[in-house]
Amino acid sequence: MKKEGYYSAGELMKLAHITKKTIRYYDEHHILKPSYVEPNTRTRFYTDDDLARLQQILLFKALGFSLSDIMEMTINESDTHFMVDSLNLQKKLVEDRIEQLQIVARTIQETTQLISSHQTVNWTKMLNQIHDLGMETSMKRQYQNASNISARIHLHSLFSHNNQSWFSWIFNQANFSDGQRVLEVGCGNATFWAENYAFIPDRLEAVLSDISGGMLRDARRTLGQVIEKERQTGAGLTDKVWDSRFSFRTFNCETIPYEDASFDLVLANHVLFYCEDIDTASAEIARVLKPGGVFLCSTYGKEHMKEISQLVSSFDDRIVLSSTSLYDCFGKENGTDILAPHFSQITWRQYEDYLTIPEPEPLISYILSCHGNQNQYILEHYKEFAAYVKKKTTPSLHVTKDAGCFLCTK
Repeated sequence: MKKEGYYSAGELMKLAHITKKTIRYYDEHHILKPSYVEPNTRTRFYTDDDLARLQQILLFKALGFSLSDIMEMTINESDTHFMVDSLNLQKKLVEDRIEQLQIVARTIQETTQLISSHQTVNWTKMLNQIHDLGMETSMKRQYQNASNISARIHLHSLFSHNNQSWFSWIFNQANFSDGQRVLEVGCGNATFWAENYAFIPDRLEAVLSDISGGMLRDARRTLGQVIEKERQTGAGLTDKVWDSRFSFRTFNCETIPYEDASFDLVLANHVLFYCEDIDTASAEIARVLKPGGVFLCSTYGKEHMKEISQLVSSFDDRIVLSSTSLYDCFGKENGTDILAPHFSQITWRQYEDYLTIPEPEPLISYILSCHGNQNQYILEHYKEFAAYVKKKTTPSLHVTKDAGCFLCTK
């Protein structure tokens, strides 16, 4: 029976130009639930709002988003920051796709010219370029990691009480000077260098490395934007297209492709606890340091952000924000013992700070960005979870920060 003010599944199908099978699939996978289900016949009925949501879903699907992405993006229309973050991520993927196609187009042109002039063709190069076109899944994972990092940085930048930012504090601990050769392992998107750009010594040589090629592309873009801003403002770089102090390499810090005693300083900002073999990584870092060189590695203590873990577990005790406690792998409490076999002198420096969070949205973004199982339990109950977090942040939520860095001398 037709319900006044509602669309049947068949009517919705015709309006959206999709099949009943698709509508049923979206319902079963909690992507688009009907607003009303008739108790006796189990007939599904939909509203104009449901139709608008379905059109949004179909648009995002056409743009290349997966259904799991779409579910996260459309969990609550009032939380536009999820949608904006996801669209920005997809924009990066499109930009990378354009860059790849341009490279392939140039390769095809070069190959055509070689064939026309009866020269030898490098078919391996051609094949490798074409192979790169199939890397969307890997790039998406890399950019999602970058997006998650941004969400976590954003929470700290909004609500930290220490007036000196984390990146500025780490920069001061590193004590950079002219003539140094520096290696950063796990550089991420180079926010550290962008934030401290004005204070980098003129004659510094910095190698930025990461295991992720996607992160290095982000790093180049981040620094490129800083350099372009410097050029536009005439702040001493008006003739520079690129800053020659920086170079980039993709590698795992457990196998560093440099000779012994190559660097004065090595940085690892929240990196070591992600390594599969921390002892091997530490030994490699010590190997490439010059005698008397310094290794700066940051990490957390066991109290770090404990209130957020308590908050989510109080909502659902099945939620774990990280499958492993990072500070158990390499933290303030056990770091000295881990590093001691490779360095002669080790000092811990504490970054004094805490958070006061007065609003739910940035905290929810932070929680959803974590590496645990939270999305499995939160997304289907998002409105309930958002209301719960809003209550917990009224008037504010105090969050402990327990972080700092080891300074290790070879």
